[in-house]
Amino acid sequence: MNVTASGGAEAETPQDHSSGHGHGGSLAKLAVGAIGIVFGDIGTSPIYAFRETFAGHHTLTVDQLHVHGVLSLIFWSMLIIVTLKYVTIIMRADNKGEGGSLALLALINRQIGGKKRWTTGIVLLGVFATALFYGDSMITPAISVLSAVEGLTTVNVGLEPYVIPIAVAILVGLFAIQSHGTARVGALFGPVMLFYFVTIAVLGVIHIMDRPQVILNTLNPWHAVHFFVQEPTRAFIALGSVVLAVTGAEALYADMGHFGRRPIRVSWIYFVMPALLLNYMGQGAMLLSMEEAQALETVKNPFFYLAPDALRLPLVLLATMATIIASQAVISGAFSVTQQAIQLGFVPRLRIAHTSESAAGQIYIPVVNWALMIMVILLVIMFGSSSNLAAAYGIAVTGAMLIDAVLISVVLLQLWNWNRFLAIGLLALFFTVDGLYLGANLLKIPAGGWFPLLIGAIAFTLLTTWAKGRQLLIARMDEASLPMEIFIKSAATSAARVPGTAVFMTSSAAGVPHALLHNLKHNKVLHERVILLTVKIQDVPYVPEEKRSETVDYTAGFYRVILNYGFMEEVNVPAALTKLRGTGPACKMMDTSFFLARQTLIASSRPGMAIWREKLFAWMLRNAESAMEFFKLPTNRVVELGSQVEI
Repeated sequence: MNVTASGGAEAETPQDHSSGHGHGGSLAKLAVGAIGIVFGDIGTSPIYAFRETFAGHHTLTVDQLHVHGVLSLIFWSMLIIVTLKYVTIIMRADNKGEGGSLALLALINRQIGGKKRWTTGIVLLGVFATALFYGDSMITPAISVLSAVEGLTTVNVGLEPYVIPIAVAILVGLFAIQSHGTARVGALFGPVMLFYFVTIAVLGVIHIMDRPQVILNTLNPWHAVHFFVQEPTRAFIALGSVVLAVTGAEALYADMGHFGRRPIRVSWIYFVMPALLLNYMGQGAMLLSMEEAQALETVKNPFFYLAPDALRLPLVLLATMATIIASQAVISGAFSVTQQAIQLGFVPRLRIAHTSESAAGQIYIPVVNWALMIMVILLVIMFGSSSNLAAAYGIAVTGAMLIDAVLISVVLLQLWNWNRFLAIGLLALFFTVDGLYLGANLLKIPAGGWFPLLIGAIAFTLLTTWAKGRQLLIARMDEASLPMEIFIKSAATSAARVPGTAVFMTSSAAGVPHALLHNLKHNKVLHERVILLTVKIQDVPYVPEEKRSETVDYTAGFYRVILNYGFMEEVNVPAALTKLRGTGPACKMMDTSFFLARQTLIASSRPGMAIWREKLFAWMLRNAESAMEFFKLPTNRVVELGSQVEI
């Protein structure tokens, strides 16, 4: 399960990567870009979060105790979870500028891998957080778009039968355009989301003016405490809906590599968080200003009732655009996480298409895109309303948040060596808050919370099976490998040599590749130059060009080459070979043949994995993308040689 480590194990101190990889420009420009991409998920939560707390599956009475208590919980949750935990602390734990559970996992593994017996547990937790993300990435587009389209019923009740068809049509269109990339429409994301946040803030302020004391009551933590003291059970259950206000917090960390830490921090503290809080306070103030009967009707969709009748339809359209942008960010995040998982050895090779010539991070993975689309549409049809979907939403998010707290505790205590009293105090706060939210969301399991857990369990099984299977496969092949020096002495003198270069792709950086042995056995010849090529993915996002290759000269025309890539980089073997030095004349593709070994797995009772997991791994291996396409090898220069392996 260990990912390939490189570099020393000295503790890294957090550095300020203020302008993400490949993103130059002013702080203001980057901050606007971050508003358009990073904050879509958490930015659209006012559409349904406040509503679900009062009118969801566990209703609350619309009165001062509950409104002020919920608003206070929302504010302090944003302050502790988003501002303190993610923006202030976790975002400092970047892996050469990149964030996210897998990037954090790779950072920890590189620094302390092999030194602590519990490192395997940390790896499994990081992988499980990634697995939970896939469940979240299915629910987010479904609940976001559906909740926005449901706003049409506040304009005209007769439009209710058209809500699901319209939402499905929007989602199908959204997934259909993914293969074309988002570079063009992406330029509109920032301005649209800026206008959206300004709009919801203004709508909130209009209603706050009727009850300005709601501001102080929201900021006062006593109202949250009072809610728990008066009605502890109801308050605990309410946390399951209050957490919807902070879903998307992990996206700030995951998208750090695109914009940098500082632009995201500035956008959140000075613009996004104030806009969200003003809107939530506006919803609360509006409900408190109404008669009981009117409040009971309005609380079913308070976000849209903030706008006067004449502006309600434009608000619905604006909210729909915002939820489409939020969904796009989640879909792009699923592509990025999958690419990282492929590079780090947790997912089989999949076809990855680049949709932009200038932005390396804009990728498209067809199998992930269509699988997400099918599951999202099934969710919309199965659950039927955003309120029902809200019952399934939250478990994956709170589970990932709790795992992030575990991972950051390793960073604080082992990598950064913080003062133990300060670190333990902060961690106790994070674990208490995250534990309460996770506990409240576990109550949702019968009402739909089982879905993200099921998806997470399936994804975790696939991720760990592939990682373990690859380990076993490499180990079994190494058992039968021959030392290179012995092979050269016996083969180089006896076999006929033919002109050209032969490149044998091998996952092991030692011994003789099986493809080389098979080629010699059947064809009885060796090329003048033989390169044994291994591609290694390091625990850093990007590898400098000067450290791209390592070469060993075995003499007699035999060379071993190791190409190093970061987990955010695309592997291009021919391009790297043309720049190779220390292996004789420059490689010319017309004189080069690539030899690949294709293994057929035979499930056996040998120790390693259960038979059913061996069969699952064999199925995944058969359906993985060809190494020829993944490594960008020229199709007319590839020879595949098959072999059978028991694992």
